[in-house]
Amino acid sequence: MAEFVWEARGRTGEVRKGSMEAESEDAVNQRLRAQQLQPTKVKKKGRAFTFSLGTGVGQKDLVTFTRLFATMIDAGLPIVQCLDILQAQTDNKAFGVILRDVKASVEQGATFSDSLRRHPRVFDHLYVNLVQAGEVGGILDTILNRLAVYIEKAQKLRSQVRGAMTYPAIVIIVFFGVLTILLVFVIPGFETMFKDFGAKDELPALTKMVMAFSRGFVGNAPFVVAGLTAFIVGYTYFYRTPRGKRFTHRWLLRLPVVGDVLRKIAVARFTRTLGTLLASGVPILDALEIVAKTAGNVVIEEAVMYARLRISEGKNMAQPLAETRVFPSMVVQMVGVGEQTGALDTMLNKIADFYEEEVDVAVSALTSLIEPVLMVGIGGTVGVVLIAMYMPIFSIAGKIKAE
Repeated sequence: MAEFVWEARGRTGEVRKGSMEAESEDAVNQRLRAQQLQPTKVKKKGRAFTFSLGTGVGQKDLVTFTRLFATMIDAGLPIVQCLDILQAQTDNKAFGVILRDVKASVEQGATFSDSLRRHPRVFDHLYVNLVQAGEVGGILDTILNRLAVYIEKAQKLRSQVRGAMTYPAIVIIVFFGVLTILLVFVIPGFETMFKDFGAKDELPALTKMVMAFSRGFVGNAPFVVAGLTAFIVGYTYFYRTPRGKRFTHRWLLRLPVVGDVLRKIAVARFTRTLGTLLASGVPILDALEIVAKTAGNVVIEEAVMYARLRISEGKNMAQPLAETRVFPSMVVQMVGVGEQTGALDTMLNKIADFYEEEVDVAVSALTSLIEPVLMVGIGGTVGVVLIAMYMPIFSIAGKIKAE
């Protein structure tokens, strides 16, 4: 997706200007004509190098804005007035600046969805397309309420996964930090002490092995750091390629235990997003394209795009989804039932509710499995080091006492 700057004439001949994200110049022209605007100039916008740590707009800000905006639209307030009120009362200054720009764009004649499209890092592809569907169907307030619910559920799902992974990540980081201190500072100190006591040649095999590992780690530390850095940089470049991303995502889905959790998360996101889009009146082919772009996994994205292609050829949705072998059979069967009954959006939301609960259970089980494994691994490693270092001390103390 690239950003394009455009100029167009309205039905009464007035000149309008704006910018939008699209795949090509032709896509911009088609979108403008759909808004009954005649394009006069479309130019790809150059991107200047910028460094940013984030937008400064959280999911809570977005949900609050969406809900309040829906309430105001339902009460009959004009869009510009809604934006003016929300921009003035928001406590987030960064969000206030964005809303001010959106308001200015709407005042210049752009649609609300195109004005939101100017800020893709805050209002993503899904958000903008749902708003556009609400504008076309005249149900913007209903769409915005659905969007708020969707964002809240998506955020809850992310929080569950992030919360489950935070504790193991912290424990692993602390473990490697402690192990590094032992190998670099503590064990060499013991080795010097044993040498001073003249007991270096009489050390137990376990102690010699631990000290040899420490010497190897300290002596080869620059090469270890260089190797790790080279691996990380090389893998980062490999991951940025389509082949690298596909390999990584496929490998993640095949991991034992973790792969099952990731698949459930992907299914929950797919069904929730598609159900929300279809319930909002977005055509199924457009909805599948949006879902594919927001899948977060290349394997899932390719499966959705394959299903979209087969549907465009006249197939139903269940059969192509089954052919991909990515989605569980239960999901495929329920999608088929939803198509037959004409309530596909409702069925998809029910599937999403089920799998979000499944993710909660699976994440809790994964956390319960990871914690004891980490404790045993960390305790065992530190215990072996301590035993290896203290065994010779008892032997030296015994000799001193005997003398």
